[in-house]
Amino acid sequence: MPTPILKLRDLVKSFGGLRAVDGVSMDVQERTLTILIGPNGGGKTTLINLVTGVYKPDQGKVLFDGEDITDRPPHEIFRLGIARTFQIPQPFRKLTVLENLLVCYPNNLGESFLSALRRGRWARIEERAVERAFKLLKLLNLDHLWDQESWKLSGGQMKLLEIGRALMSNAKLLVMDEPVAGVNPVLAHEIFKALRRLKDKLGLTIFMVEHRLDIALQYTDEAYVMASGKIISKGRPEEVVIDPQVIEAYLGS
Repeated sequence: MPTPILKLRDLVKSFGGLRAVDGVSMDVQERTLTILIGPNGGGKTTLINLVTGVYKPDQGKVLFDGEDITDRPPHEIFRLGIARTFQIPQPFRKLTVLENLLVCYPNNLGESFLSALRRGRWARIEERAVERAFKLLKLLNLDHLWDQESWKLSGGQMKLLEIGRALMSNAKLLVMDEPVAGVNPVLAHEIFKALRRLKDKLGLTIFMVEHRLDIALQYTDEAYVMASGKIISKGRPEEVVIDPQVIEAYLGS
């Protein structure tokens, strides 16, 4: 039986008189690519902000890998194994692709002034960081660009770089907000193929919000649909898109 790595229970978040998230409960199964879709203004981004600690819910719980993380701040949630990417990548533009990944490797002793004087304490950590970076770059099809400054990358390649930076932390769950927004269809497919490789090779779980349904649903294991702050449908992508409630929510928006 699949095991939920993320459980949301009766989440509520209001902004003044607007109930952006209205009693949402859902499970994200381990080692799946799960997508959250729905018309604009339905509360999707607010929901992932609750998952990643950007917002605190008014009611309900967020459980990750069996632990209650409802009131944890974002940096603690990150350390527990939830990484996030955003719609607009913001790499260190003057650093190379490889350097962008290396600066995200956590707890590097070489960054401490005193430890830096004792190379034997951090040299192996640096080697492991480089090994992980190249493993991720290969899975993302960016390994041939390892020495390119990041500002030279295309928009789609920057999205892939953003994914690699997030995963340098050995994350178990990757939360993504519209990973192929503004990307041409060919590169959008490449991004989703890379995500499937990461899921299969690293045992990664992916939970995303996406509007490019014509592309995204081809790669999705399970889909949830959110409208007016509520989950209105869930299941296999091919079942969800023909759900009358989903059709009405989109046509009505």
